[in-house]
Amino acid sequence: MFKKFAVAAALLWSFADSALAAEAGRVVFVTGQAQVGRHAAVQDATIQEGDELSTGADGYVYVKTVDDGFLILRPNSTARVVAYSIDKNDPSKTQVKLELVQGVARAISGQGVKQARQNFRFNTPVAAIGVRGTDFTVYTDQQTTRVTVLSGGVVMSGFGSNCSAAGTGPCEGRNARELFAGQAGLLQIERGKTVPQLLQNPALVPDQAEKPRSDEPAAKPTAQAPTTQVNLDPQRSEQALNNVRPVTGQTPPETPAPSIPGPVVVTPPPVVIVEPPKPALPSVPEVFWGRWQAIAGMPAVLGRIGDADVDLATYYGPYAITRLKNSALVMPNEGTAAFALTKGEAIISNADGDRLANIDSAQLSMDFSKKTFATSLVVSAGNDRANVNGSGVITDKGMLYEDKRSDTIIRGYLGGANAEQAGYIFKNYANPGMTVTGATLWGR
Repeated sequence: MFKKFAVAAALLWSFADSALAAEAGRVVFVTGQAQVGRHAAVQDATIQEGDELSTGADGYVYVKTVDDGFLILRPNSTARVVAYSIDKNDPSKTQVKLELVQGVARAISGQGVKQARQNFRFNTPVAAIGVRGTDFTVYTDQQTTRVTVLSGGVVMSGFGSNCSAAGTGPCEGRNARELFAGQAGLLQIERGKTVPQLLQNPALVPDQAEKPRSDEPAAKPTAQAPTTQVNLDPQRSEQALNNVRPVTGQTPPETPAPSIPGPVVVTPPPVVIVEPPKPALPSVPEVFWGRWQAIAGMPAVLGRIGDADVDLATYYGPYAITRLKNSALVMPNEGTAAFALTKGEAIISNADGDRLANIDSAQLSMDFSKKTFATSLVVSAGNDRANVNGSGVITDKGMLYEDKRSDTIIRGYLGGANAEQAGYIFKNYANPGMTVTGATLWGR
């Protein structure tokens, strides 16, 4: 009797557990050999927390997540949806965790993930990957993981004492490395190592291991690339998949009315009055930063972050930075420039907690002929003081990245018709037991 009761209880518990599993998304496209658990994957099938997806040699599965993101599995791949719980009212309670056991997968962050990047984790057998609001592709086997970024950025770390496979959220610290869409190359890490390497070998990118179909979603547009409509399956309309209608045309510009010349009036020569030159009006701001999480007693203040007319933001620490999509930036090819700090904020974090800090002696210089920059700040809070020094490269698109010699992680942008605007967010570990993060805007 007891044995029958135990069996019945186990079955009831299994049913209840299945019933409570959250829906992660739905299959919007499938072809070839593909499975969800023990069952063949079919279009419109529900994907729940705990489900395992696998593909054979000719299999592809596209899953649209409940927050309008995508998980795409290419041939000979296996992935698990460990957790996918989106809380729209309180993003701090959102929990998303995915695992790629083997093969190639592409993950495109949905709105829920973008609002709770600190609670997203993508595991492989050897590494943990976090996002900065992102579209990325991963290859893995049991020994090696490689990742490339289509838009946004990722932070990657090997498993070790400071990064557990059982953890949630990104692993950050000295062993973590970031990769952004504006950078060339890929991040690779091997089993037993904790620090990823940045490689420049095109033959190693995940797309070479298992190539994408031609109907995979296009990467989101940047300030330099036009918008591309997403088409998941040529046999289904975009209306059915995304509930949007494509733009079919544009309203032609209005033709100005012809001007009618007035009567000719002869007037004496005007008296020329020489006025002192007026100061130039400040250019329209094109670079913006925001605080995406509350810290040091200050609330989250996003400002322009997330607006429709700005680029996908780059995140580091509690700060994010972005730039207008239609930036008027024209990159100088030569010359140097010195910038002055117009707005800045810094936070010192140590055993005493997180404290708002002052920024002094701020300097930023650029050598456009060499495409390099150098910066320094003195950050202080009470008796704590840190000299933050950084240097790096300027890309052709006006993006700022620290070089390998720098003690400070830097992500930033140039803006303005003559590159007269600049901004960057930073994180500095140079002082033992102290982390300094902050955001700055500059002009010249």
